[in-house]
Amino acid sequence: MCLAQPGITKAQAGNAQPDTLRLTLKETEKVFFEKNLQLLAAHYNVQADSALIQQAKLWDNPVLNTDQNIYSNNAWFEHGKNPDGTPKGQYYIQVQQLIQTAGKRGKQIKLAATNATITQWQFNDLMRNLKMQLRSDFYTVYQLENNRALYQQEQEQTNTLLKAMSSQLSAGNIARKDYLRIQALQIGLQQDATDNEKQLSDVQAELKTMLQITGDTYVKPVMENISIPSMPSQNLEDLVSTARQNNAAYQLQKLQVQFQQQNLALQKALAVPDVTLGPNYDQNSNYTPHYVGLGISLPLPVFNRNQGNIKSARYQIKQEETNMQMVDQQLQNDVMNAWKKLQYTLQLSTNSQQAFYDDYGKLYTNIVESYKQRQISLIEFTDYFEAYKDIRQKQIQQELNVQLAKEELNRQVGTDVIQ
Repeated sequence: MCLAQPGITKAQAGNAQPDTLRLTLKETEKVFFEKNLQLLAAHYNVQADSALIQQAKLWDNPVLNTDQNIYSNNAWFEHGKNPDGTPKGQYYIQVQQLIQTAGKRGKQIKLAATNATITQWQFNDLMRNLKMQLRSDFYTVYQLENNRALYQQEQEQTNTLLKAMSSQLSAGNIARKDYLRIQALQIGLQQDATDNEKQLSDVQAELKTMLQITGDTYVKPVMENISIPSMPSQNLEDLVSTARQNNAAYQLQKLQVQFQQQNLALQKALAVPDVTLGPNYDQNSNYTPHYVGLGISLPLPVFNRNQGNIKSARYQIKQEETNMQMVDQQLQNDVMNAWKKLQYTLQLSTNSQQAFYDDYGKLYTNIVESYKQRQISLIEFTDYFEAYKDIRQKQIQQELNVQLAKEELNRQVGTDVIQ
């Protein structure tokens, strides 16, 4: 079965193995942004908090009060006029409107807007972290596949050697200990290959979950234009400045300070009494029939002037400002740490290092042939065999470390400063 996804070329789909989905990093991210349910749920939360801004802009509804006589003079709902023309019965109508003072409504709108911005940055933070995890899994699968190829290569060589040595052992031309030594190498390779497959299965499961892919499908990374990145063109100070504009944790803490400052302004405004205005009509229960009046009411701030909430809001500002200092220090340290790790990692990815790996690979091929021709001893062969596996694993791990260090710096800065 060949699975085709949006963004996958026909050539890729045609070359795909059964139950294999070939994706470049760009295509993987496209599927991720379209299908990841965690991102979709967070996006709905952003929309929900944005709707609260509209709610904060709405005026309070007017209140209708009415009252009328139900039973009087042995009669129900007696209304109308008396013989002398005066009103009979009584009903009262009043409409009241709350008027918020001290700019409370505007301050509530600002709080709602800040809260919506906080939710948006939380979404950005989630998206950035998930994107980092997605890329890490993508590169890790590629690394584990390279390990698999290494183990398969060495297993093929040990199988060939064991097949040839088996007949030599039967003929008495080699010692059994030499045969067992190569067999031990084979068993060790099988164990390493099994452990590698287990790790690959775990990473595949995580990657498929992020892409919302189910079933017995294997996601195979297609690496395009893989090259050793360079250090960013910006200096460390500029990177920290960029991070202050794009790092979600920093922006969220900055918004927390702003939110508490706005909350203090609102709490002070709440100490100012609101006014309730309302015209009223009284048919027959006042000093004169058909009375029309205007009611004004407001609480007197004698005992409760919102002192506790105002004091609490001031301390919350101090708390968030202190947290802001800590977050700023952490941001600087995290960016510097990511920058240094990338620098250290790139120092191991020089051209001379690559030349060493290439030369060592050629030497390994010669060593295998030399052992087949009895030009070197078993001890020398096994030493080179184990050393080659170790060197090749370090090379594969180094390639992964470069990509992970690059992505870590991008995550700390909050934007892709290195492609």
